[in-house]
Amino acid sequence: MTTGTAPAGGERERLARLTEAFVDAFNRNDLEAVMSYFADDAVYDEFNGTANAGVEAIRRAFTPQFTGAFGEMKFLDEDLFIDAETGKVMASWVCTLEVKGQPTSWRGLDLLHWQGDRLTRKLTYAKAKVPLFESASPTA
Repeated sequence: MTTGTAPAGGERERLARLTEAFVDAFNRNDLEAVMSYFADDAVYDEFNGTANAGVEAIRRAFTPQFTGAFGEMKFLDEDLFIDAETGKVMASWVCTLEVKGQPTSWRGLDLLHWQGDRLTRKLTYAKAKVPLFESASPTA
């Protein structure tokens, strides 16, 4: 099976390289590099159900992460599944970060929809409690 003029194996490798570079931009805490991968009309669905449509909405959604609100965040690769024919990549990872000043981690995955070298959709799923990012309640 081929995608365009590239053999499926070549397309698979291309998608793997794009995804690796995209994740690397997150791990370098480089918001501009991350944003350079998104198409103008891309959609980012957060793990909490919030949908961000367009690059400005996506940038706003990522800003707390890239300004240190959760400490230093890193995404450690687990598995990568690629459907070269459709341009979809499923990347599972462990995210390390700080919550309420304490180091923690959570597992998740991104379903990435690539068209050429641009992301049109990033759907994030996570094994985490939604209250994870809420402020602590005062104790009596």
